[in-house]
Amino acid sequence: MSNKPTIHDIAKALNIDSSTVSRALNNSPRVTLKTKTKILEKAQELGYKRNVLASNLRKNVTNTLGVIVPRISRYFFSSAIQGIEETAYLAGYNVIICQSLEQLEREQSIVNGLVEKRVDGMLISISMETLNYQHLDIVKNNGIPLVFFDRHCNVEGNSNVLIDDFKGGFDATEHLIFQGNKDIVHFSGPNELEIYKNRLAGYKAALKKHNLPFKKDNIIVTRLMEEDGFKSMQSILNKNDKVDAVFSANDMAAIGAIKCIKECQLKIPEDIAIVGFSNEPISTVIEPALSTIDQSGMQIGKTAAKLILSYIENKQIPETGETIVLKANLIERNSSKRN
Repeated sequence: MSNKPTIHDIAKALNIDSSTVSRALNNSPRVTLKTKTKILEKAQELGYKRNVLASNLRKNVTNTLGVIVPRISRYFFSSAIQGIEETAYLAGYNVIICQSLEQLEREQSIVNGLVEKRVDGMLISISMETLNYQHLDIVKNNGIPLVFFDRHCNVEGNSNVLIDDFKGGFDATEHLIFQGNKDIVHFSGPNELEIYKNRLAGYKAALKKHNLPFKKDNIIVTRLMEEDGFKSMQSILNKNDKVDAVFSANDMAAIGAIKCIKECQLKIPEDIAIVGFSNEPISTVIEPALSTIDQSGMQIGKTAAKLILSYIENKQIPETGETIVLKANLIERNSSKRN
């Protein structure tokens, strides 16, 4: 098999210096248009392909973004990735997509791997196990811009693109109150994570506004998988027959709760009303359709990508960081509407 043609082959065919060929292929103004055209035509004739990777490495860039999400299978994260990838593509960047599977150790390994691959920027939605952020120091120490999206760590100087989790939690809970519910359970994720802390704070604020008591027993903390929602609802029904509503910090746990309630032959929303968070596609298909807080993954992804690309192109990361908060919208469906 013959070797791939090089700039030396082009130079030899045209009887010119290889340095002139290199300048022409890099669109240098030091090469006349006539010579440049001749070189490009000969390169095409010989089937020459530039080694873009080597060229970028010499410039200390890779035109690559690293993206870390907890689970690609979740609709929110897949749509956020779509928003990131579309924005990156238009700017001439490739995307390396990795998933932590909610594991800190895996996240640490991925971060190190992306730094070794010399990505130009990194976007991350941290895992549920990420309570210590020292493994992210390597990113900043290597001068790589870092933007958190959706899940973030509340550390000064970080840049974040978030949904208004407090307002989402408040609106979901107040909606349930407006439907006549008074004993509302909240399914939360780990409260060390800011998004779940803020959704819980919104829940509490709505109860306080409407003079309803906050009960610690009505807060159930899990990893918010579907089976967690089922088991949590089962536990509630076994010990508390006064509960009339559930606000779940995500849709999957809410769907698990719906399945449990139906299995117990109770009616939704007549006996127990439910609101989720994230507007997964399945929320419109399940019966009854799930009321939820819509968080546009696509919009968050596009916004996060634009932010990090601005840091890369300007070669400047603000020391104080930036936080962009997008609006959360309540979508009312049959799982909660009594009136």
